[in-house]
Amino acid sequence: MDVSCPSAMTSFWGQVLGLTAPADNPQVLGGDRPEKTIWINKVPEPRTVKQRVHLDVHTPSIEVLERLGAKERSPITDEQQWAVMEDPEGGEFCGFVRDAGSAYRLMELVVDTVEPEAQARWWANLVGGDVMHRVGKPYYWLENVPGLPFLYWVFIRVPEPKTVKNRIHWDVTADELQPVLDAGATLLRPKDDEIGWHVCADPEGNEFCVFLPPTEDAV
Repeated sequence: MDVSCPSAMTSFWGQVLGLTAPADNPQVLGGDRPEKTIWINKVPEPRTVKQRVHLDVHTPSIEVLERLGAKERSPITDEQQWAVMEDPEGGEFCGFVRDAGSAYRLMELVVDTVEPEAQARWWANLVGGDVMHRVGKPYYWLENVPGLPFLYWVFIRVPEPKTVKNRIHWDVTADELQPVLDAGATLLRPKDDEIGWHVCADPEGNEFCVFLPPTEDAV
């Protein structure tokens, strides 16, 4: 997650999601397994456009999110069963008022896309899981993805294409990089002396990082 103020955003998102930051690495939020990890990265550029990737969270109430520093942009209604919120830096996320059954409250990851079916099937081919769809709805989603640290991965149709770097991206593990590239990913930056992972983009330009086993980590 790219942010302007890591300390404030780490505190906010840690409380919203039910994650904690270790004392020796205060900009990393973690849970009870490695997949429940969020890196908070300081970047020089501010948020300027609607985020094409956002989080949906469970919450006991919208007031709880507001007390933590969120702002309500669009309230829950009979037609909309969630509130559209803004985090302290204006980034969009959605709050669903329901009992999550645990302290961990990340429900789903939502990605804006021009072609939701194509994106959902591309990612399912890469990471597994089942592609789901409701007739007449402008979105597809993945569920039952091995190791996925949330319930659903949603791809929803929007009219506008991606224009700037996403402020939220996901990381994946793979045995080798080449099959990821053969599937249609673009290599944006290979592992080098500064980073221990490969930065790639999916067919619609969404950035993601690929982590390989140490013995296989070669292009």
